[in-house]
Amino acid sequence: MSGTSAGLARTGLAALLCATALSSCALVGPPYASTHPNIDSGARGGVLPHSSGAPEIDPLDSSGGSSPQQPGSADSFGTAPQTMPQYALGPAAQALVADAHQQEHRRDYGLAAETLERALSIEPRNPRVWLEFAEESLAAGHAAQANGMARKALYLAAGNPSVQASAWGVIAATLRAEGQTQAAVAAEQKAAELSVQ
Repeated sequence: MSGTSAGLARTGLAALLCATALSSCALVGPPYASTHPNIDSGARGGVLPHSSGAPEIDPLDSSGGSSPQQPGSADSFGTAPQTMPQYALGPAAQALVADAHQQEHRRDYGLAAETLERALSIEPRNPRVWLEFAEESLAAGHAAQANGMARKALYLAAGNPSVQASAWGVIAATLRAEGQTQAAVAAEQKAAELSVQ
């Protein structure tokens, strides 16, 4: 009986030592969480805060909103060139966009916007969905909102000149609707340049 008690005491002591050792090794967050320049000091566990919305893009900017790495060019590590992203709509988003076109044709812009919001919830990083929503917003008379959506599409379409050209075309239309003729002409020129690439 005393041997069993001694064995249980040793097991309990070993479990207590393991628990103490593990608790002293626990980390609250990554060691760089408070010193890294890109991490908000209020972020918990070193998680970057989520930023919403597209970055500001100057209509006269010659970069077209694209990233410095262009398709077909090798990067600094000599990696093989990438193929151009196509951004095809998936079946569900395609069906919703088709429904939105019918609703827009009936001038039911509110319902069309709701339908396109559902398409965006399925494919939030597809610039073609953002372009559809921008065109619907422009048709509904919301030029400023359409401009923001077209700029988001431009940002997401980095690497695809055709989609970027479409985005610049919508941006030009929104600028014209707001009476910004010079900026609209510059955006149209950018769309024309990208469409021949």
